[in-house]
Amino acid sequence: MKRVVQKLLGEMLLEQGKITQEELDRALKTQQKEGGLLGQILVKMKVVTEQEIVTTLATQFGYPYLPLSSCHIEVDILKLIPENVARQYHAIPIDRIGNTLTVVMADPTNALAIKDIEYTTSCKVQTFVATGTEIRESLNRFYKSHRAMGTEEWSADENVAKVDFANVARERQAKKDAEGPAPEEGSGGTKEPDKKN
Repeated sequence: MKRVVQKLLGEMLLEQGKITQEELDRALKTQQKEGGLLGQILVKMKVVTEQEIVTTLATQFGYPYLPLSSCHIEVDILKLIPENVARQYHAIPIDRIGNTLTVVMADPTNALAIKDIEYTTSCKVQTFVATGTEIRESLNRFYKSHRAMGTEEWSADENVAKVDFANVARERQAKKDAEGPAPEEGSGGTKEPDKKN
């Protein structure tokens, strides 16, 4: 599913005249061989800018753009997503209201990343988009500055920071397999047993 979305991103850039068919084909071949995000590959090829990728994501998929330079993030919010995970997924949490966690991502179409973050934080993720550079700079600025405030408030979460998200995903899938087929989408999820009055 993710690959299809990325191909649509490439086609959208092609339709907008930002890349040529040859450039798209080269990027897709690189992605097939080396993996990675199609948008990031095109940026490395220097055929589009990060801002053009963000604009296309916002236009095509409706993800609102959020410039991170004006954001202030509290340490309690940052601690919800360990730094190594935030860097892995190019994502940074910026706010939480009730059970909704607002996360800014370079690739908000990454369904696996969103599922893993929701699983770990027990929150519903609301996504915004920013450039990869903006996210890297924010990760460096916020995580380093909050770590500098003292190691004690971070040490309690060392066990969380060591979570292997690949194992988490495998364990979650194994649990689903053991429970049998999941209910179809739109069926309202797992039905609670009837309660007797």
